[in-house]
Amino acid sequence: MLICPECSHEWNPADADSDEDNLKIKDANGTLLQEGDKITMAKDLKVKGSSLVLKVGTKAVIKRMFDKKDHELDCKVDGVGDMMVTAAFVKKA
Repeated sequence: MLICPECSHEWNPADADSDEDNLKIKDANGTLLQEGDKITMAKDLKVKGSSLVLKVGTKAVIKRMFDKKDHELDCKVDGVGDMMVTAAFVKKA
């Protein structure tokens, strides 16, 4: 199970849809993101249910992208592990 740092939403990554081929997801600066891009956090994000805070500048790599309002990016965050993050809170590195 993966957990969102913003709202504590839990989901199984195996249940992901496979129709994410033509996604146009933009970061906080309006730059188009793709799978495999390296990103950094644009603001501090508190992980609900934990004392962990993802600080500005924390690096991550996009593994998968989803067409949802929240939790658009499935990322591997340095020092934390796999998380889903909203694209509005990251910027391309």
